[in-house]
Amino acid sequence: MALSWYILLLYLHIFSVVLSIGPYFVLFPLLIKIRTAPFELLPEYLEPFRITVRLTKHAGHVLVATGILLTWLTEWTWKTSWIVFTVLIMVASLYFIARAFSPLLRKLRAPHEDRNVLVNQLRSALIWYVIITLSMMWFMVAKPSFW
Repeated sequence: MALSWYILLLYLHIFSVVLSIGPYFVLFPLLIKIRTAPFELLPEYLEPFRITVRLTKHAGHVLVATGILLTWLTEWTWKTSWIVFTVLIMVASLYFIARAFSPLLRKLRAPHEDRNVLVNQLRSALIWYVIITLSMMWFMVAKPSFW
């Protein structure tokens, strides 16, 4: 079997989806540690969050580039309903990730009064990001037709 550009791009696209979603599941157990760790140790527990956000950003670049190329190589158009919804959700997720994680991580790194409130907000942000990205993935896999 010959390796085509389409297959190579598809695997790259799928791999970038895994890198965009997967690392966030590892962060849930860290929330317990962040909630109870002494303030001096917080940077060690917050670093995986920073790395995950950075990894997601770069994986997202690959995801978008391969998605554009795959759309260009196939019969799908930019007016296809599942592509439109995926792009809309992706734009929302970019806004969400920029507003949700970085400010919370900055607040947790600085001396603060109520860590539980911040950790609860971080947990909520994690849950919402996973829901948003999984919904994008559902549109890409199920390819529902609304029009």
